[in-house]
Amino acid sequence: MKKLALVTGGTRGIGEAIAKKLQQDGCEVIATYIGRPESAEAFTKETGIKTYKFDVAYFESCKDAIEQIEKDYGRSIDIVINNAGITKDRFIHKMSPDEWNAVINTNLNSCFNITRNVIEKMREKKFGRIISISSINGLKGQIGQANYAAAKAGIIGFSKSIALENANKGITVNVIAPGYVGTDMVKKIDPTILQGIVSQIPVGRLAEPTEIAALASYLAGDSAGFITGATFSINGGQYMQ
Repeated sequence: MKKLALVTGGTRGIGEAIAKKLQQDGCEVIATYIGRPESAEAFTKETGIKTYKFDVAYFESCKDAIEQIEKDYGRSIDIVINNAGITKDRFIHKMSPDEWNAVINTNLNSCFNITRNVIEKMREKKFGRIISISSINGLKGQIGQANYAAAKAGIIGFSKSIALENANKGITVNVIAPGYVGTDMVKKIDPTILQGIVSQIPVGRLAEPTEIAALASYLAGDSAGFITGATFSINGGQYMQ
């Protein structure tokens, strides 16, 4: 039977690339979204990947959606990609509580909201893959991104703890921390600013979404069963630990 994979924020950018790669790997893939239904419908028409609309920032929304997915597919989720994320950049002395909370809720609390609602059944069947997308800025910080960097750093600590708790249950939990990736959103940045960003990357280019997806694919597979609690940087040498 095909493994059932859930990719949050899976209809565009890095999430889209991961969803498509897991589908190529033979998984039954589900992508979540929160934006326009028209875009999700176009994604499904192109890929055949079914989408579910719900807000990962809210626990009850995740609980209800995952219960519906399990009902629709007649089985529980095997692979989770915690990818959904937003930015609300502002210097800390100007950042509002709403801007802080929105980013923490969507980028960090969502990882708990999803994981909590799949982990028990993963433990029961003694298999699971949980892969969360952090960021280079969760490792090094970034001006104007106290909320985003805190959330992305929090994902790493969260994942290490969950990895330890579930290592003897056939469940692996890992993190991918990309640098600047050539998504449609990034490519719309002013060319002069984008050139400045690329000049800071030793490899001399942006990452391709498919490069992030390739690592997610490996970590989701059976061959990666001895890898857990790890954080993988894909940033072209821009930040090394």
